[in-house]
Amino acid sequence: MDIPAEHLVEITVLESNHGQRLDQFLAQHAALFSGDFSRAMFQELIVKKKVLVNDLVRKNNYRVRTHELIQVSVPAPIPSELVPEPVEFTLVYEDDYILVLSKPPGIVVHPACGNLTGTLVHGLLHHCTGLSGINGQIRPGIVHRLDKDTSGVMVVAKNDEAHHSLSSQFKNKTAKKTYYALLDGVPSGKEGKICSSIGRHPVNRKKMAVVAETRGKAAVTNWKVMTRFDHNLLWAEIGIETGRTHQIRVHMASIGLPVAGDAVYGKKNDKYNDLGIKRQCLHASRLSFSHPATNQQVTYVAELSPDLAGVLELLQFSVREL
Repeated sequence: MDIPAEHLVEITVLESNHGQRLDQFLAQHAALFSGDFSRAMFQELIVKKKVLVNDLVRKNNYRVRTHELIQVSVPAPIPSELVPEPVEFTLVYEDDYILVLSKPPGIVVHPACGNLTGTLVHGLLHHCTGLSGINGQIRPGIVHRLDKDTSGVMVVAKNDEAHHSLSSQFKNKTAKKTYYALLDGVPSGKEGKICSSIGRHPVNRKKMAVVAETRGKAAVTNWKVMTRFDHNLLWAEIGIETGRTHQIRVHMASIGLPVAGDAVYGKKNDKYNDLGIKRQCLHASRLSFSHPATNQQVTYVAELSPDLAGVLELLQFSVREL
């Protein structure tokens, strides 16, 4: 088998980019690279000396200058033959361009360290052979993600044309996502808007946190209380204008309303065991976007997963006034 060689991407710094951090500059030009490159991935390439500035190795925080030549040696993806396997998910809609599904909790979207089998991607390959190859063998068809323990609606691209269209819509914030969550706390009002940057936690690098604008990415979350229950629990509708890692979980925790059952950002509450809460009570309910083939606006809904429906059924006897 021929092993693909790494390839070189060259970018000349324009005057408008003068003074930007090197890692930030590369992240801003991620569209020039094949695959789904994040700022963290570029930072890793810089550390590994795969990025040269005018033939010199620089650090992530180096400030680029006008007319400098940035050369990035992009390693070829490690060949990985994913073996299709049956993985549970609910099919919502499918045609030649897209597949819409409802992901159950406990399922990782794509293979990564510690989760090399049993992912949603394995299940998609078992269900159909036609998926977009833009994200490589590890993430075929994947244009957005849900956390392992978040349930709900997702759209998958079945060809490259659909992938480009959907990726563009998520990037330009024209695709709309609505979530529902059981929150734990006392709200300051019935609804609100959170505009706080999100970045890596300064101490625990596996977590995200609300950080200063200069250290994170802008993130906007809108929330509205739908129902209040005893034990300071409430059911809320949540809309996100950006798609940052762990955004809803981090933002809601930052205002004292963490997602119930969230083992990373949440609280400990003895009532969780009584209610059968075993994971973060967060569900992606509705997804709207323009269909890649017809350009018509479409909306798909995922019903609540059985575990969350069961929690709400138990809580229905403790409804309080808003």
